[in-house]
Amino acid sequence: MTAFTAADHAHMAQAMRLAERGLFTTTPNPRVGCVIVKNGARGGEVVGEGWHARAGEPHAEIHALRAAGEQARGATVYVTLEPCSHHGRTPPCANALIDASVARVVAAMRDPNPRVSGGGMSLLTLAGIQAEVGLLETEARELNLGFIARMTRGRPWLRVKTASSLDGKTALLNGESKWITGPAARADVHAWRARACAILTGVGTVLADDPRMNVRGVETPRQPLKIIVDSRLETPPTAQILRGGALIACAVDDPTKRAALEAAGAQVLCIPGSHGRVGLAALIGELGQRGLNEIHVEAGATLNGALLDAGLVDEWIAYLAPLVMGDVARGLFALPALTEMAKRLPFKLLDSRQVGDDLRLTLRTA
Repeated sequence: MTAFTAADHAHMAQAMRLAERGLFTTTPNPRVGCVIVKNGARGGEVVGEGWHARAGEPHAEIHALRAAGEQARGATVYVTLEPCSHHGRTPPCANALIDASVARVVAAMRDPNPRVSGGGMSLLTLAGIQAEVGLLETEARELNLGFIARMTRGRPWLRVKTASSLDGKTALLNGESKWITGPAARADVHAWRARACAILTGVGTVLADDPRMNVRGVETPRQPLKIIVDSRLETPPTAQILRGGALIACAVDDPTKRAALEAAGAQVLCIPGSHGRVGLAALIGELGQRGLNEIHVEAGATLNGALLDAGLVDEWIAYLAPLVMGDVARGLFALPALTEMAKRLPFKLLDSRQVGDDLRLTLRTA
């Protein structure tokens, strides 16, 4: 294993910070940052920096090389993802690094696309450039969970957000739910929405709350795609969520309803599953085919439970308010009754922190 220096770590950490600048904008591409340094392993001088902002625009390495100019010759390049080795919307970054005569390239992780993984590093090695991988790989993977998921398994990373009382209730029995959590937690949710490629909800939430499901209070140049799971096309054409466009997934097509929804700006996609419901696995797979990396779910217990029961949930962001709402209030996940503890659905707690007066838990499926 390569012994990276403290200076190597510092420069890669800066590349990570640069990559985060594309957090809301790079879809369907990964978030990538790059730093070019003279005498990088010994500290040296930063001569070029760059990050990838949008698909179709230059990659991080190209921005950094342009900033460095002739000073890139003999320099060390720190990049958060293996330089690409194939022609896409832009030429291969590996070739650009070779043409610039850099001496060393350190990548945080390999390209997760199995068709090209390792290709960029191999090109660099064949050109006589010292190529190393694995520095801050855990951090790099966290930054691009959705892209990695889509490349390796063909579907996006699915993150469910819930807001509940301490006893796990999301609304009163009569449906009233505003507000369980405080202003700080509700503002925090918009940052999660902003980094997602799409916000997914169910028709029950649309009918009950008429939500906008957009990003507010976060500076972002684009809004995520809005997706409604609506088996029988019950979404009203006047629903606020349709403003700016939305994708509606149904199980039973109705030409009259479809025409009204399409006139309101929606795209209707019929994906029938069992029992007259939308085929959720097929829907999530379709979203991967459309280049969506991260899906943010804000839905009721029925859709939350169906996604969890289908094994489609990767991450759960749970906001807990310091209050109790009682046994008959509405819960988080509608699931079949368990008859033995061995069938329970375990999660791994990654993080817990206070947000205003509420607690935010970050959990992953175990």
